[in-house]
Parts: sequence; C-alpha cells; structure tokens
Amino acid sequence: MVSSYKTFALTEQLTAEQINFFNEHGFIHFKKFINPETVSSIIDASKQVEQKWIDNDLQKVNGVPIKYGKDLDGSPIVQRFAFINQHHQTLSGLLLDPRFNSLLPLAGEGSRLGTEEKDGMVFNHYINGPESKFTKMGWHTDGLRDIFYGGKLNPMLNVGIHLSTLQPENGGLKIIPGTHKQSVYQMLFRKKYFLDNKPDPQEVAITPEAGDLTIHDGRLWHRVAESTIRGEESRRRVIYVPIIAGKYAPKDENSPTVFYQRFAGIVK
Repeated sequence: MVSSYKTFALTEQLTAEQINFFNEHGFIHFKKFINPETVSSIIDASKQVEQKWIDNDLQKVNGVPIKYGKDLDGSPIVQRFAFINQHHQTLSGLLLDPRFNSLLPLAGEGSRLGTEEKDGMVFNHYINGPESKFTKMGWHTDGLRDIFYGGKLNPMLNVGIHLSTLQPENGGLKIIPGTHKQSVYQMLFRKKYFLDNKPDPQEVAITPEAGDLTIHDGRLWHRVAESTIRGEESRRRVIYVPIIAGKYAPKDENSPTVFYQRFAGIVK
C-alpha cells in the first residue's frame, strides 16, 4: 500500500503542477485550508443544527434521509447531515471562500459547487463506540449515483474539508489512484459495491490534519476504513461538497428520496 504522497497549498489559482497531479492521480491534498478557529466554529455550528434536528425529530432534508446514531454516552447524535449548508450561515459562508473557484476547472466547463444539488454539503460524524451506526463504508465510486440520478455519467468531484487530525489507525478515506481513468465496466464491476471493505494493494490512505482540504474524482474507487481504536480518539468529522457539471438539478423539501438512499447504510 502506498502510504505517502505530495501535498500542496491552495491559493486562488491552481498551478500547472497541481493540475497535472490531479489529472494523473484523480485526487489532490491541500494543507491548512482553514485555521483551527474556523474548524471549531464549524463544529459548533454543526452541533447547533444537530440539536435542532433532534428536537424536531427531522428524518429527511430535501428528500435525503438523515443518519442518526448514538454518542459514547448513549445520547443521540446526527452522524450524517445532508444540505447542512442550508441550515447555518457559518456553513453557507464557508462556501463563499474564493479559493473554491480555483477548483472548478478540474471538473470542466460549466462546473459549479453543488450547494443545492445531490446531497448538498454533507457533514459526516464518525465515532467508533458501542452504539455507533456509522463507522465505515465499503468500496464504491460515486459514478453509480449518476446512474440512479438519471443515467448519464457527468463529471463529479468530491471536496473534503477535514475537521479532525487523523493517524492511519483512525481509518478514514482510502482511494485507488488513477481509477478515474478506468472503463465503465471496471467502474461498475471491479469490486462489490459497499460490501467489500478489504484493503487493496494499490490503495492510498488519506491522513489529513484538521483544516486540510482534499478533492477526489467521483469515478475513483474509494472506501472509508473503520477506526482500529475505539472511544473518543476514534471521533472524526469531515465535510463533503460536490463539484458537478451538466444540467442544473436543485432539490427542495418536496424532492423524492432516491431509490438507493432507502438503503441507509450505503450513503456517505
């Protein structure tokens, strides 16, 4: 397994080296995108949204199921928020950072941040405790989503804003570099979607520090590995927001639940 790779700094214009790295490998890792104070304010904002959703027993946002779980003390928590950017100005404001614009060309002409499409800004909260319902996710590509959403494979990139510092034992995102160039057949059948969580000899472990930003092509094979440690040290939080191209398809409170999202264990 490849354990290291080059990291970069994100400014308002990508360099030729950064573009070439992404095009070759299908991912890129930028250090210190946001500072510790911003990380803390984002986590605080998520807790405010979480309490409101728990108090109101909210089950879906714009048709997307909310994933609830239990914290270490048994209290209810939200483990997967969808469209959280629409529920707190701290999170919507984060997306106004002009550096996001420098990432859009990686998805091609007409690309945009999917703040009102797909699942919007997704906030994941993993904790490896006795009652946690969200600790890992098997191998998959996000291209499968486009098949469910309408059949055409449009460019889609996933921007990750990492709110926890991870060590390899914390699990987290694993990718197979270069698989964004694979055939549609390989994208569909190289692995058993969501059922297979075994390490791959070619996988790379993404081990960010809190405040880092990563971006990976949705066609890459990737998984979320379970933490090998339990308790508070296993807690990790990460935001994902898509960069998408193609026809604009916003969601609202009347949007239906996509078929595959009825299987609550396979969305991230």
